[in-house]
Order: sequence, then C-alpha cells, then structure tokens
Amino acid sequence: MRNTSYLRRSLKKYKWLLLMTLPGVVYLFINNYIPMYGVILAFKNYNYVDGIWGSEWAGLDNFKFLFNSENAYVITRNTFLYNFVFIVLNLVLSVFVALLINEIKDKVISRFYQSTFLLPHIISMVVVAYLVYSFLNVDSGLVNRLLIKWFGAEAVSWYGEPKYWPYILVIVNAWKNVGYLSIIYFASIIGIDKEYYEAATIDGASKWKQMTRITIPLILPVITTMTLLAVSGILRSDFGLFYQVPMNTGALIPTTNTIDTFVYRAMVQSGDIGMSTAAGFYQSVVCFVLILVANAAVRRINKRDALF
Repeated sequence: MRNTSYLRRSLKKYKWLLLMTLPGVVYLFINNYIPMYGVILAFKNYNYVDGIWGSEWAGLDNFKFLFNSENAYVITRNTFLYNFVFIVLNLVLSVFVALLINEIKDKVISRFYQSTFLLPHIISMVVVAYLVYSFLNVDSGLVNRLLIKWFGAEAVSWYGEPKYWPYILVIVNAWKNVGYLSIIYFASIIGIDKEYYEAATIDGASKWKQMTRITIPLILPVITTMTLLAVSGILRSDFGLFYQVPMNTGALIPTTNTIDTFVYRAMVQSGDIGMSTAAGFYQSVVCFVLILVANAAVRRINKRDALF
C-alpha cells in the first residue's frame, strides 16, 4: 500500500514532466522495439510470397551458413578492431582537446573553437566521402598533386591499395568525432568547483598536476559512462564510414568490410534476408554481452561509475 501511495504521489507530482517524455517514449517504442519482431527472420527461409509467418523455419541454418564462411571471421575482426582503436584513440584525443579548450580564458575564442570542432560531426558522411576523395583521388587529389609529387614520389592509387585504409578510416573517424566528444568532456570540466584549482595554485601545483590530479579524476565518471556506451556498440560500425568513404570499392572490401556493410551487401546483392538478419542478431547479442561484462568490471572497481 505504501509503495502504491508513493507511486500515485510521484505520478501526480511529475505528471507534466512525464507528459513531456511521452513523444520520446513513443518514438523509442516504434523505432527500437516494434522492429524486434523481425528477429524471427534469422530463423526462417524467408519467401516474399509466403511472408514472415508463412515462410519455412530454417532453425540455425542461417547462422551455420554465416559462421561456416570466411566472412564471419573477417567482418567480426574488422568491426571489433576498428571500434577498439576508435574508442581508445578518440577518448585520449577528446579529453586532451577538452583540457586545452578549458585553458582558453577568452570566452569568444573558446566558443569559436567549440563550434569549429563540432562542425565535422554534423557534416553528412556523404559529404565527408567526397572530401576524402578530393584528397585521395589518383589524378587530381591534393595528396598526390601536392605532397607526393613535391617529394618526387609516384602517385599512389589510394582506392586500389587496401593497406592504407585502416589508417585513413581511423583518421577520418577521429576528425569527425573527437570534436563532439571533447565538448561533452569540456562541459563536465567547467562544472568542477573552481576552489579546487585555487587551492592547488596556492599549494604551487603546476597546470599539468592540476589536470592529472584534479580535472581528470573528477571527470572520470563521465569518461567511464561514455566508454561503456561506446563498448556497448563495439560490434556496430558506422555504415557511412565503411561504405561511403571507400566509395564501395571492391579492392578495399577485405579491409573495409564490417558487419553492417556485410548485411547491406547481402541484402542488395543476394537478397538473403535470413542470413542478413542472422548477422544483425549475432551483432546485437555480442554487444549486449559486452556491455554486461564491461559494466560488471566497472562495478567491481567503483559501483557509482557503473551504468546499472
């Protein structure tokens, strides 16, 4: 009875706030939960004529076909390793940039830099793909025309050499996302009480010690949360980055093929909805397990920093 009474009082007290969340909840339900019904396709030999329920059950055949092919290892390796590098590199660079922005005392200049760093994040990946192409095009790209010829070397066929693309994709991803992440960390930094820094200055602490002994430890909960959220999607790749930036070039597929691009190509080229859904389901299950493991590890270190 006490719990019921407390719930009624809370609903009455926060009814307008709850009403404000209603559009978001409806969108989340429609966009994220209703489509989960389609997971059943991973266990079916889907036929367009018979529909989802009319198609024959395939059991685990779609998963067997996926894991018995070399694609399973390649796409899992690529997706996991790329995202692992993205998480580590973007974390280090974004915290470093946030610390630098925090040292800018002029508010106008600080806001200018924040806007400049945020700009790449809001640019469409299609536009980014053509920006990269303008740099790496064999005949007219800036890299070949200016840098490589200036050093007297021969032009490089960037879109025909897979070995360069792990570095190119890492650079493009960092350019696009570090600014956005740095603003999140900067927002956490400006919330730190200034008295900590005043006391540290009186004690003779240098800027480096203030950063390492005050700033970073106090924003560690935010860093942990952002890292856990990134880990939860470690097997989810940016489709635009891996498909549009390499221009879907066949020679680059062994290096740029991830689970998301594999699912798309399987849908477009072979029309195999069952295997595509199996790959997506496998991706979701692994991501779910990873976030549980990562959160459990954080809880063992500090319960307050864990997501749940």
